[in-house]
Amino acid sequence: MKEVVFVVFLVLLVIVSDAEVTKPNNGNFLRCLHDRTRQENPITEALYTPDNSTFVSTYVSYTKNKRYSNPNDTNLITIIAAKHESHVQATVVCAKSNGVQIRIRSGGHDYEGLSYISSVPFVVLDMHNLRSITIDVSSKKAKVQAGATLGEIYTKIAEASKTLAFAAGVCPTLGAGGHISGGGYGNLIRKYGISVDHVVDAQLVDVNGKILNRASMGEDLFWAIRGGGGASFGVILSWTINLVEVPKTITVFKVNKTLEQGATDVLYKWQLVSSKLPKELFLRAMPQVAKGAKSKGKTIAVNFYAQFLGSSTKLMKIINKNLPELGLKREDCYEMSWLNTTTFWADYPVGTPTSVLLKRPLEPPGAFFKSKSDYVKKPIPKEGMKKIWKTMLKFNNVWMQWNPYGGVMDQIPANATAFPHRKGNLFKIQYFALWIDANATDANLGLMKELYEMAKPYVSSNPREAFLNYRDIDVGSNPSGETNIEEADIYGSKYFLGNWKRLMNIKAKYDPKNFFRYEQSIPPVRAM
Repeated sequence: MKEVVFVVFLVLLVIVSDAEVTKPNNGNFLRCLHDRTRQENPITEALYTPDNSTFVSTYVSYTKNKRYSNPNDTNLITIIAAKHESHVQATVVCAKSNGVQIRIRSGGHDYEGLSYISSVPFVVLDMHNLRSITIDVSSKKAKVQAGATLGEIYTKIAEASKTLAFAAGVCPTLGAGGHISGGGYGNLIRKYGISVDHVVDAQLVDVNGKILNRASMGEDLFWAIRGGGGASFGVILSWTINLVEVPKTITVFKVNKTLEQGATDVLYKWQLVSSKLPKELFLRAMPQVAKGAKSKGKTIAVNFYAQFLGSSTKLMKIINKNLPELGLKREDCYEMSWLNTTTFWADYPVGTPTSVLLKRPLEPPGAFFKSKSDYVKKPIPKEGMKKIWKTMLKFNNVWMQWNPYGGVMDQIPANATAFPHRKGNLFKIQYFALWIDANATDANLGLMKELYEMAKPYVSSNPREAFLNYRDIDVGSNPSGETNIEEADIYGSKYFLGNWKRLMNIKAKYDPKNFFRYEQSIPPVRAM
């Protein structure tokens, strides 16, 4: 009986919190923005309303998924491309007082578009102009603003030092704000963990419009924004990060195996060894649909991508001892600097100038896609892999990333940060389907659900874990203007596991009226 009363209390608490939001007043909101920004930093040039000639281009430049790119959304009041911290503060205060939701966008890589869509009146707070980066080589630290991209951060670090790096993702256009706050998974994970393991300070605009740092926000909120997603708690302005040491020479390779070449056997062996290899080696496996030997046939090809913090000679010895089935040859290996490896992982040809890392998106998204994620605790049997291949071959364009764990990830407690997916994982899976024709959307979404269901017996369960940064609305969601605690428990338990209740309690302390919310946000709940 006590449990029933407790659940009712939680639901009522969240419903009441949402009910206290003022009815939206768009005109008052815009007037409030002008009134609250200081004379020396007027917000006028940062505002893009549907009447602006550059509104559409501003909107679509940072939308990655064509499924959700909708600049004609009548719920979108304006885009605030903040150029100063005061613009962020004013947006929060004015939105809160006028019942307007905020969607925070740093790089636009939210797979489900939750940073730029809503079914209720909202504004997009776009952080891409806040992109300063400062490097302190002597202390091995950097301060990066939320709108800085990983490509810009990596370039700036390399300009300052040839032996320092940052443990983060491989896509150069990812924005630091969302990427880091969701965890920040990358190819240095086995040696150095994830991005949030190296965050030592942060600046955040809270629900009252105040700028807080680690000291003023307190350790509980600082814990929450490192892996819990910053958008549930405030607006991340910047991160202060520890840089990590890398050798001057790093080796990479890419080797392809098709089903006809024994890919299934090689990949099965990969499952047994990839998480146990030296922590300096990250070896990703990427099964995908490819052209078969016959003119119109299809097959599965598995690309093996590696990065080793050392020479090709040492790497060859490790692979030949642990995974000789791969058939690695010396000519497959390329030795290069850390910065050059970032172009390799971004799928540019070896030798591509690193200036490509500084490119910002200018065009509308060109494709539709759907992504999902899983965590694997024990090897998938060959029969299970064959079932997965059979389903994949129904797609025209689909791939999976099998990203190895092990190394230091086995040594970091699940509650060290809000990011919980640590010890006990062999690898993480990302599923990704891509298509160009809008008419193919339903078919691809249906096939993705079929593929996800096919993998169910071979992945984590109770709950079936998911990675926050690979946003997936299918694992549970609330409507834009409502928050149901039971629904939140569904996605929250998958994204955050045992850290979920702690995150809800922290939310209740810092945003009790649930202002910062979206379809998969963390609701405020106080423990009785």
